Amino acid sequence: MSRDRYVDFLRAWAIVLVVLGHWLITALLHGPDGELTAPELLATVPWTQWLTLLFQIMPLFFLAGGHAAGGSWARTRAAGGTATGWVGRRAVRLLLPTALYGGPVLLAVAICSTVGVDPGTLALVGWAMAMQFWFLPVYLLLSALTPVLHTAHRRWGLAVPAAMGVVALAADTLVLTVHAPYVGLLNYVLVWGVAYQLGFCWRDGLLTERRPLLPAAMAAGGALAFAALVALGPFPVSLILVTGQTPSNTNPPSAAMLSWAVAQAGACLLAAPAIRRLLNRERVWRTVRPVGGVSMTLYLWHMLPVLIVAAAFYLTALAPEPALDSAAWWALRAPWLLVLAAVLTGVVTALRPLEATLIRRYEGIRPDAAPYRPWFLWPGLAACVMALTRFATQGFAPDGRFPVLPALGLATGTTLVLLHRRPADGRGERAEKTDGPKGALEEAA
Repeated sequence: MSRDRYVDFLRAWAIVLVVLGHWLITALLHGPDGELTAPELLATVPWTQWLTLLFQIMPLFFLAGGHAAGGSWARTRAAGGTATGWVGRRAVRLLLPTALYGGPVLLAVAICSTVGVDPGTLALVGWAMAMQFWFLPVYLLLSALTPVLHTAHRRWGLAVPAAMGVVALAADTLVLTVHAPYVGLLNYVLVWGVAYQLGFCWRDGLLTERRPLLPAAMAAGGALAFAALVALGPFPVSLILVTGQTPSNTNPPSAAMLSWAVAQAGACLLAAPAIRRLLNRERVWRTVRPVGGVSMTLYLWHMLPVLIVAAAFYLTALAPEPALDSAAWWALRAPWLLVLAAVLTGVVTALRPLEATLIRRYEGIRPDAAPYRPWFLWPGLAACVMALTRFATQGFAPDGRFPVLPALGLATGTTLVLLHRRPADGRGERAEKTDGPKGALEEAA
């Protein structure tokens, strides 16, 4: 079965917009004592919160991920593959690049805390380097649940995302009315899971071939619901966390975020025919395809160029610093983005061979072949989800200190996941069929 170029485009587009959005809202200024500060643009300049409607595009990544995962899991089932093998393969493809990123960052934090780097500065840098980690535990959980979710999809179809949405609304109501924050944690899986589950429905034609008017209804209904919840309800317009803003649309994902996800999914389906025609042009596809292959590297490492440029141009006072939100400040966003893109291109070019070698060596030592060790995989995944969640919420250096327990959790969990495959023993075990070599996020989806 040929791959859907539009699905690959959506994942690449989502990652690129996330990177550009993070860069755009990053502001650097010298404080009164000469220290470098990073004022929160969305809080300092409130009108910029409207920009998040353009850059919060991760619902489309989960939609495309569900589409691809549904097809991949269906092929694995048809070939006699197992849930452990399928989930483990995707977990490895996510966790090896994550370990390659997290290991050096944690080592740098340990060295900096040992030599006495200012705790406030270290905490800020540690937060910047972990701000993108919220995605990883959610995606790992949805990947692990895919066999169950897809079974429910085959039986009940569109009723599954509808039911998940209803439960998400109930959970959000409890968060708002009785202040039950732990209930809200369910919405990380439920709200993003709705988009993921809609991806199953999209692949099987439940959103298009059988119901041609449904995409338009989703786009219009979701957008109107979002507008009503922002205008009449308690929700802010920002689709990215703003310090001190309560309630938030992302922490946990709210009813407004759910509405926006449905609207984005509908708009994506409406745009599919026109964009597919563009992607069928080989010149266009040759531009889009490489981005998908490096999507995980882009996603993990995109804040490192900010630190490099800050050290090179801001700590040395070479960069001009016009007033925040002035015309001059916005004019400087263009060269700022170009310089960051150039640095990230160099980082990705250097890292991709290393990532590929790491994965290739692992595949050679521990080939993707049954039997597996589920008693290693599932506890390892649980440990990784907890550790990554801790990094996402507190950064790599909470209060300027080395995070001992999360670091141990991530190291232990990743090791257990890697050990779920047995070492090669030369007996020629039959490997479960995969979809070929891909970038980490592309394979994991």
